[in-house]
Amino acid sequence: MIELTAIERRYAMSGQTVQALAGVDLAIGAGEFVAVTGASGSGKSTLLNVLGCLDKPDAGRYRLDGVDVAALDDEATSDVRNRRIGFVFQSFHLLSRLSVLENVLLPLRYARQADPGAGERARTLLQRVGLGDRLEHRPGQLSGGQMQRAAIARALLLQPALLLADEPTGNLDSKSAADVLALLDEVHAGGQTVVLVTHDHEVAARAPRQVRLRDGKVEHDART
Repeated sequence: MIELTAIERRYAMSGQTVQALAGVDLAIGAGEFVAVTGASGSGKSTLLNVLGCLDKPDAGRYRLDGVDVAALDDEATSDVRNRRIGFVFQSFHLLSRLSVLENVLLPLRYARQADPGAGERARTLLQRVGLGDRLEHRPGQLSGGQMQRAAIARALLLQPALLLADEPTGNLDSKSAADVLALLDEVHAGGQTVVLVTHDHEVAARAPRQVRLRDGKVEHDART
């Protein structure tokens, strides 16, 4: 599903060039669950942004389902990002003025085609993540764990083949973190590809495959 070849990404910071990714080669098959670890500054989040088509590499090639992402125009890239990829972030990114149900339905605003089944699917997803009785609540009325579960439901609304999660348990207590990880296990068991970025080695150990970055390169890649 994912094929990265010699991926490089550089940033200009304070008059200097920082090499966030320095030649990453990585292949991830459909249906895999991969945890990406590494110290702060190792390139984890940059890698996830490249995988999610939120950022473009300066060099190298990224093929997603056999398609060279660099060859896509902005509209096609946006469509891939919206339809093929779901995102879960540490800070949830829920809109406070909207209900939980409305937040889960947000991806429809960016979809380029009608999806008459989305409303029912959103309700089903919220039931699945244990929020069936919170549809009309605002995010401020939820716990951190509930907000993250709502964010996962939103990421799954358009049935993406690839779910990217950036430190999804970073702001959660241990019980809520365990609930979220169990949900990611369930998503993976359903056949979706999951890539999880985390600094927590116990969290990473939940994934059947761990990739460790160091100085913008893959230092370790192993399956359990």
